Amino acid sequence: MTPSPAAVEAAGSIPTLVIDTTAVTANVRTIGSATDGEVMAVVKADAFGHGTVAVAKASLAGGATRFGVTTLAEALDLRAAGFTERILSWLNPLDADFAAAAAHGIEVAVPGLAHLAAVRAAPGLRVHLQLDTGMARDGASPEEWVALCREARAAEAAGLLSVVGVMGHLPCADRPGHPANDAGRARFAWGLQTAHDLGLRPADHHLAATAATLSDPLSHHTMSRIGAGLVGIDESHTARLRPALTLTAPLVQVREVAAGTSVGYGHSWQAPRDTRLGLLALGYADGLPRLASNRAEVLVGGRRRPVVGRISMDMTIVDLGEADGPDAPREGDLATVFGPGDAGEPTAAEWAGWAETLEHEIVTGLGPRLHRITVGEPPATPNRPTLTPKTIGIR
Repeated sequence: MTPSPAAVEAAGSIPTLVIDTTAVTANVRTIGSATDGEVMAVVKADAFGHGTVAVAKASLAGGATRFGVTTLAEALDLRAAGFTERILSWLNPLDADFAAAAAHGIEVAVPGLAHLAAVRAAPGLRVHLQLDTGMARDGASPEEWVALCREARAAEAAGLLSVVGVMGHLPCADRPGHPANDAGRARFAWGLQTAHDLGLRPADHHLAATAATLSDPLSHHTMSRIGAGLVGIDESHTARLRPALTLTAPLVQVREVAAGTSVGYGHSWQAPRDTRLGLLALGYADGLPRLASNRAEVLVGGRRRPVVGRISMDMTIVDLGEADGPDAPREGDLATVFGPGDAGEPTAAEWAGWAETLEHEIVTGLGPRLHRITVGEPPATPNRPTLTPKTIGIR
């Protein structure tokens, strides 16, 4: 959507990040149409740098039914903001406040026997047993899985906890057809069968994140966890998702330089001709990757202009070219650093390419100095009852 006139006016004065929540809602609908299961909106890391509360509201408007986060702190923040939907937290140390999780109806992942012992001390928790399906990262190894399921069943029988889910994660979902995904699906199927054979009856089975939901129907179970896809990132490149961020900054200074002029730290770029340089007051402290120096582009005056010299902590230089006249870029004109690409501006995906990284790192690395404007925000979360375990929306 086009930002409001007020948003455009505000964006013209300082480096500004515009978050379009209608894009989030549309992305959830697009991804949700690819699966018959529920959609969990993963709003970890401040919803990939887009703002947790705004993205959470927009995700619900698109059909998401619950939330996923990494830490209990993130989950408690959602509760404090008034969200009563189910929340799963899956990356916690052994000494996390699992009693607070139980008190606020927050579900937690159990990746091994040590964590199972820790959550047993907070009676009433709803847990998702986590199986390592091929990443040697989080989750129980196959060698530990049988014991984990057996001990979890004993704890459940003793009334200490409820096993409501089994979860895993595919290692190469961004490459549909990769054999590691076949192995991951097979291990997950074995894990589910093992849990069932040992007496567990978890209602939630979830393996797929965004890329697998869009490209690998065999990985779909009762639910998919959608994180990067909420904000328009699809590593599988199989769907038309809409980026939700636009980053702009005004030209704070324009100067004429002669051919041969060296620019920035280390003099990594010399002007090949007489030209005009524009200065943007943002740099790597604001999240622009230094590796994109002398590679990236921005949109100024309807044309892409190259970033020249090294991106520094607070400043980025753009080659505006030789042209002068009434249409030439001047101080105060707005540069679009990245956006959805509708007007020809670069996208976060292009910046990721210039920086030899992935979009996730670009959008989550944007700094706190940027002015943020949220447009298209859904209606405010309705008044909700006082939160207790009995009033939290658990199905």
